[in-house]
Amino acid sequence: MSLKAVFFDMGGTIDRYGFTPEMRREKTQGINERLLSAGIDLGLDNEELYQIVSTGLKNYHQWSLISMEELPSQRVWADYILAGFPVDQSRLSPISEDMMCYIETQLYHREMRPEIPEVLTAIHKMGLKIGIISNVNSRGQVPQNLSEYNIEHFFDAVILSSEYGRRKPDPSIFHHAARLAKAPTSACLHVGDRISRDILGAQKAGFGCTVQIQHDFNQGEEDKGAEPDYVIDDMREILSIIEKKMEKNRKPKSVDEAQPPAVRAILFDAGDILYHRPNRNVQLIKFLEEQGINFNDFNYEEENKLLKEKSFRGQITRDEYLETKIRFFGITDPILIEHGKEVLGEAKDDVDFYEGVPQTLITLKEKGYLLGIVTDTANTVHAKLQWFERGGFNHVWDSIISSKEIGCRKPEPEIYLASLEQLGVSVEEAIFVGHKISELDGARSVGLKTVAFNYDKGAEADYYLEYFSDLLKVPLLLEN
Repeated sequence: MSLKAVFFDMGGTIDRYGFTPEMRREKTQGINERLLSAGIDLGLDNEELYQIVSTGLKNYHQWSLISMEELPSQRVWADYILAGFPVDQSRLSPISEDMMCYIETQLYHREMRPEIPEVLTAIHKMGLKIGIISNVNSRGQVPQNLSEYNIEHFFDAVILSSEYGRRKPDPSIFHHAARLAKAPTSACLHVGDRISRDILGAQKAGFGCTVQIQHDFNQGEEDKGAEPDYVIDDMREILSIIEKKMEKNRKPKSVDEAQPPAVRAILFDAGDILYHRPNRNVQLIKFLEEQGINFNDFNYEEENKLLKEKSFRGQITRDEYLETKIRFFGITDPILIEHGKEVLGEAKDDVDFYEGVPQTLITLKEKGYLLGIVTDTANTVHAKLQWFERGGFNHVWDSIISSKEIGCRKPEPEIYLASLEQLGVSVEEAIFVGHKISELDGARSVGLKTVAFNYDKGAEADYYLEYFSDLLKVPLLLEN
């Protein structure tokens, strides 16, 4: 696969950073001033506040390492840094982002690697997309530093965990970055300084190449979990690696214009194609029975259909989706609502893969096909990738297009076209595997050949599968 995009980590990669306790104690004065300006007087001197901030950030960091979730800055201040202090949240919330940006820009010494402008200029001249994927709690630090370094104009996409809500090594943030850059993950290279975040996450997302650049700042945490394809000390070394990757794809291929284009990409629906839910609604029914409520007394399927439409399009959050489902059964007690949401949250992971799915997908990937998902879903890409990792095929996806993220759903043509655009293929070079009449019709309406599996009665398709592994026998793929 031809290289199309190069992504960089920020801290430790674009720039080097570090700090000393003395430096942080001195800069803590700025945090105190911001608190006081908002009418928040904690009665602490700078040394005491320094200890509070340091402990709170450490606790949050430990939690985020496990959860891979990035909380809004106001939550970090309220729940971790100033937890236990009787602070008026209406005063704290408006200054939380500014204080977090102050910490990330002033409580660290940051210095751009001197070779970065030269390297970015060279990559830009190669015609490649350039992006950043950064774990950061503020929304302002990365843009501010890029501007100070006078390199912000090089970047086509800047992805911050503070905006996306997930942190590296969660592969979903890498997929999000690749989608914004309109590049298949297998055509992306990622360079970062941390094995446990940058390299592991990029490899789980199926990035085509991973490069570790050495950074000697010790964060006091274990850094392992994957092996990078390359290890470098100077960013200029990345240029020869990129050249090597691009050279493989410069050999011209003979094209017979009389023959139709060969299939290069296979797009899949997710639910009821790759996996199914053997215990659909079982946990919900049990929860309702415990409350003395009969599930069958309610027109649940029709109501849930309307609710899913909003959630699928990203018009409501998943939390709102779950709460509305529980309230539909007449439950108003806040404690029971939270319990019900927990039950539904646990039920989302109850998925079984159809026989042959993992090995078939891996075989198709090994044959060189681009693999994409086009899914109508109320679940996050993060959740789906966790299921796929359990099945051993999370790394095969070149594109994941989620209705929740792009705001439209099948059979609308835009959702199919978004996948084709990211994969860089024409409709003649791709096929769609689905089960619903509407989604198969939608795929055919944009010009895609269709394959039906586990399909609705009356579904029309070019090919039909009895078993998922029969996909390997579809004539269009055998002709390649």
